[in-house]
Amino acid sequence: MSTPKKPDIPADKLALYDKLIATMPEIERKGAANPCRSLNGHMFSLLLGPKGVMALRLPEDEREEFLRKHNTTLYEAYGAVMREYVTVPDVLLKNTKALGKYLAITYAYIKTLKPKPTTKKKR
Repeated sequence: MSTPKKPDIPADKLALYDKLIATMPEIERKGAANPCRSLNGHMFSLLLGPKGVMALRLPEDEREEFLRKHNTTLYEAYGAVMREYVTVPDVLLKNTKALGKYLAITYAYIKTLKPKPTTKKKR
């Protein structure tokens, strides 16, 4: 039996991410190695190591404003640009109150998407 994989993310960034998520108790933290949040099969935030870069999935109008306001880019993971995701600057990750506004926006956006069908087999 294998042991659960620990996150390869700096502890300070993991703590900031968890502090942010705690502001919305209806959101459940998922992912042991790569913390993320999802609803109805749609991921909307994630934190990837080893640098602990955070990404948020935003609707187009909010995404464009976020990119300009925070002088950041679309999120890139494993060599692929994730078109709906923005890279959260470290300075914003440290500001839970300001980032909480965007977490609420992304959560509201995800709730408008049609749930993805489950792939779990029924017993």
